[in-house]
Amino acid sequence: MAYNNTFIEASFKRQVDRLPVWYMRQAGRYDPEYRKIKEKYTLLEICKQPELAAEVTMLPVRKLGVDAAILYSDIMNPVASLGIDFDIVKDIGPVIDNPIRSAADIDRLKPIDVDKDLSHIMETIQILDHELQVPLITFAGAPFTIASYLIEGRPSKSYIRTKEMMYSEPALWFTLMDKLGDMVITYVRHQIENGGKAFQVFDSWVGALAPQDFKYYVLPTITRIFDELSDLKVPKIYFPGVSSGELLPTLHEVKADIIGLDWRVSITEGRLRLGEKFAVQGNLDPYVLTAPMDTIKKYAKDIIDQGIQSPGYIFNLGHGLFPEASIDKLKELTDYVHEYSEQAIRAQKSTVF
Repeated sequence: MAYNNTFIEASFKRQVDRLPVWYMRQAGRYDPEYRKIKEKYTLLEICKQPELAAEVTMLPVRKLGVDAAILYSDIMNPVASLGIDFDIVKDIGPVIDNPIRSAADIDRLKPIDVDKDLSHIMETIQILDHELQVPLITFAGAPFTIASYLIEGRPSKSYIRTKEMMYSEPALWFTLMDKLGDMVITYVRHQIENGGKAFQVFDSWVGALAPQDFKYYVLPTITRIFDELSDLKVPKIYFPGVSSGELLPTLHEVKADIIGLDWRVSITEGRLRLGEKFAVQGNLDPYVLTAPMDTIKKYAKDIIDQGIQSPGYIFNLGHGLFPEASIDKLKELTDYVHEYSEQAIRAQKSTVF
């Protein structure tokens, strides 16, 4: 099978014959085969078995026909190397035994040691680099999103303790941002050196901030991360998470190649807010997948029609897949995006020439 490079081409805003597709959380509980694996192993146990983690990563590539794989892992995995004890609790998410609340807590954080603590993840990437015929996207959690778990102790809707530290103890906050920024840079660099073909920085919850607060308290660290990784010749994705449309105009100087959009801002409007600088990725509301297939295709067509107006568009969801999603609908959606976008791009070319 020939290597499928469509995702890479679109990432660098090159012309493609059809749109690439991948889905956030595409290796997940919507897949009955994966659910059976989860009956035997926890997420963290799977991550510690490179052959199994690689197999789970490859499941959606084989079953859905997507144009990129995303590493089966969790944004919390590198945090263990800093000396943080946590667990992924069913129906809750990351739970921290001893949340960070003081300068002493931050001082105790160790520098990440990928070779010592995360060699199993690097081995998984090496296996996938050998096995895959599509690019492998690796990833890291962004400092704000990781900090929100570390400070709150678990997922939050208000981020009250996180914002309390940010507003009341800014020096402490920036020390934590610096340490987490260093973690992301080191972790991502190792991922790419071991065979990753692209990476995404997930900032799932930073949309909880007002634009001026994001610009002051978070953006300098995001800018530093992408600055220090700018020598890597792979697509670099920043996903500012849900409800982040108002943050897009602040990102112009970030040295990313792709910005992920959620469904609250259109592809067309997202490009305008980004100054037409980046490729964009997104942005179907995942819960549209609960609708009949005709409705799903209607939403997808509208997104595709906007996406193909300029080079540099990757079809995705506006956030991750949910467990109740239908694998059959996902396969049909993937096929539809490929088929319709190929027709639409061909028609567009014939009109131009």
